[in-house]
Amino acid sequence: MRLVFAGTPEPAVPSLHALVAAPGHDVVGVVTRTDAPLGRKRVLTPSPVAQAAAERGIPTIKTDRLDAAATDAIGALQPELGVIVAYGGLVREPLLSLPPHGWINLHFSLLPRWRGAAPVQHALIAGDRTTGASVFQLVAELDAGDVYGEVAYDVPAGATAGELLTTLADMGAGLLVDVVDAIAAGTARAVPQVGDPTYAGKLTLADGALDWHQPARRVVDRVHGTTPEPGAHTTVDGQRLKVLGAEVVETAEVADLAPGRIGLVGRDVVVGTTDGGVRLVRVQPAGKGAMDAADWWRGARLTDAVAGS
Repeated sequence: MRLVFAGTPEPAVPSLHALVAAPGHDVVGVVTRTDAPLGRKRVLTPSPVAQAAAERGIPTIKTDRLDAAATDAIGALQPELGVIVAYGGLVREPLLSLPPHGWINLHFSLLPRWRGAAPVQHALIAGDRTTGASVFQLVAELDAGDVYGEVAYDVPAGATAGELLTTLADMGAGLLVDVVDAIAAGTARAVPQVGDPTYAGKLTLADGALDWHQPARRVVDRVHGTTPEPGAHTTVDGQRLKVLGAEVVETAEVADLAPGRIGLVGRDVVVGTTDGGVRLVRVQPAGKGAMDAADWWRGARLTDAVAGS
């Protein structure tokens, strides 16, 4: 089957590789967003999907909008099915109906939970202990199409959004190939989504602000859900501190720590919350590199401090 693939960031790359390697299919073109400035020197850099396509010699359309020009360019490839994974834009008519089999989307949640741009991050922030990946028929409404297949995954303790997304990208790539095979064979059956949808909008820097007047579990879930992007953070004595790793402290010794109060419990740097403590594992002070929280505490020569949001 002739496929056109739309994707942009690293989590889309395993799916592209899997489709290219799958027998019986031909990825005739890739659609990705335009080169973006990266690093301190703001060097224009192709997206991870663009780089993967170039390595395989696949014709690439770079565009930030799936407009009439993009529709004409995709139509010239004569795809039978469109596949989209984290492209970063919406597919609308007439492009939606251009391939005879339409478009399918690999989404990193168990739909209808967490429709939208940041499903993995929101699942962790909400404390979900099971998530997964779904492949569904793309329709005009956001992530609302019938589902061809899904795979569930129990979230490991301490997993960050970046780590979880990497795992789901690999698992989802296999699921995606199975669905494409079934569509080509005429055996695919999609079923309507069941349940009340929840939505996962794109996160901003403000979503990474830690509120120490919450239970410890919720604070740690937010650290995991916003790592590596947009990044969990707090302030200590007015200075910004990025929190790269944290865990709930299961000890009565933190009972005297008021919410936001930072102290040493044994050798651990612990912040009080409404129901216990959060151990800071790894942090990054403003203008410095990442380091163990204990090293930061000793270097800052703090004996008592208050974290803010």
